[in-house]
Amino acid sequence: MKIEILGIGCPKCKMLYENVQAALEETGKEAEVVKVEDLAKITEYAIMATPALVIDGEVKSAGRILPPEELKVFLK
Repeated sequence: MKIEILGIGCPKCKMLYENVQAALEETGKEAEVVKVEDLAKITEYAIMATPALVIDGEVKSAGRILPPEELKVFLK
């Protein structure tokens, strides 16, 4: 599983990254977690707001900081 956090390094993006790490730890799942801060790559996903969560190439959320409990749903 590949998880991408799209954002230019703002505090919200960092919080989403930390929440993803916490959700992975709590579920015992393993995934490659990548921060995507390159604006050209971010625009390829056609999102309107960051931070955004992309799992295996599919945008799951944009413009929200998902808490670990919500992220666990996507990790199943």
